Amino acid sequence: MPNLTAALPRLSAMSTHLGAAPGDIAPTVLMPGDPLRARWIAETFLDDARCYSEVRGMYGYTGTWRGRPVSVQGSGMGQPSLAIYVNELLKEYAVSTVIRVGSCGGLTEKVGIRDVVLASGACTDSSMNRIRFEGLDYAPVADFGLLRSAADVAHGLDLEHDVHVGLIFSSDSFYSPRPELVSRMVDYGVLAVEMEAAALYTLAAQHGARALCVCTVSDHIVTGEETTSQEREQTFGAMVEIALGAAFATD
Repeated sequence: MPNLTAALPRLSAMSTHLGAAPGDIAPTVLMPGDPLRARWIAETFLDDARCYSEVRGMYGYTGTWRGRPVSVQGSGMGQPSLAIYVNELLKEYAVSTVIRVGSCGGLTEKVGIRDVVLASGACTDSSMNRIRFEGLDYAPVADFGLLRSAADVAHGLDLEHDVHVGLIFSSDSFYSPRPELVSRMVDYGVLAVEMEAAALYTLAAQHGARALCVCTVSDHIVTGEETTSQEREQTFGAMVEIALGAAFATD
């Protein structure tokens, strides 16, 4: 196994927070929140993966999947953190596809622990888009082609757990002071809560890129079930298979 923590040599850095050289990052990027999950994905799913960034401990890797170049870049937690990396990926490295592969909390008994949620759209309590659109309500949605391909790929896999397509809620607070407000979203079709999708979908739309959020239910607000930190880091492989299959479905 190659040493994936050894960063590639660089002639010049292009961005503040990624610091990768031209050509280091593939046009297709999988984006987990946890940088250690980024390393696990690179080691588990990619061939010839090498680390192109260790800036602030937010690992990024590039390798190949079935001969296609793929990068995996950690985003950190929350929309402000993700927005930093997505802005640089889209503006400085000509990335055209970003698929978030993260964890989420189940909000309804319609979804179970370890189920996968394909987020068709992202509701949010964040002020980022309210500021951007001066109070207008913008609806951040997934790229339909990616969403359809992900659903098709999931249908073709022999998965142990269910896959759902529906709305997700991107919260600015992990420990919400008003959990009843998030719970109210369930009455309007929201399946799960996470912290990044709304910003990802908005930035992808701004830059003409494709984006999708594929999340595994790591804990359940209703039933109280939860997975361990190691399980969240290293065992959510189904969503990665779905994401990779969807990214290259038309190749």
